[in-house]
Amino acid sequence: MIKVEGLSYSYSGSDNEKISFPDFSLPQGDHCLLLGESGSGKTTLLHLLGGLLRPSHGKIEIVEEDIALLSETELDQFRARHLGFIFQKNHLISALTVKQNLLMAPFLAGKKQDFGRIEEVLGELGLSSKYNSKVTELSQGQAQRVAIARAMINKPALILADEPTSSLDDKNCQRVIDLLLSLANQNKSTLLVATHDQRLKERFVNRIEIKSGSPQSLPSRGL
Repeated sequence: MIKVEGLSYSYSGSDNEKISFPDFSLPQGDHCLLLGESGSGKTTLLHLLGGLLRPSHGKIEIVEEDIALLSETELDQFRARHLGFIFQKNHLISALTVKQNLLMAPFLAGKKQDFGRIEEVLGELGLSSKYNSKVTELSQGQAQRVAIARAMINKPALILADEPTSSLDDKNCQRVIDLLLSLANQNKSTLLVATHDQRLKERFVNRIEIKSGSPQSLPSRGL
């Protein structure tokens, strides 16, 4: 599902500031935590996997497609069809309602807009009452859950989540992780979660750990 080989990235273009990532692969349907201190490269790796950044070197293969070879237009289409993103900042459109924000995901992917699907995911996240609410009327935690709902609407093959529970209390943290794992299992989606949240460690066996800017891949299945 994901296969990474010889991957590196430099924001400045200098090899002296290059972040090098280990070779790793995740099969379809696997769930994995991406761990590391702030500034270690977790978000950079997610952005590389999602095609939001171009690697300095290396190969990224997702659903048997080398995304480094895709044009910007092809990348946009690929992301819309296959990927669900959950960012640290929710990137919701404040002028729109919750429903309208969620309808953007299937629209951009060229898929049918399924109102029943929106109601289903919002219900599972405890947000049924916010269906017609404006984004500006939501709490920070509610807005984060709407962003998670948006990422799940299209049943993506790969879900990339960057600190999805950082703004949530314990109850909603467990609700969100339960939903992510449940929907990932239902759709046989691969789930990669970058986090500092200690509450998540017991829920995932597979881990990739990044230390001192040089990511080290921990053995699969926690062995």
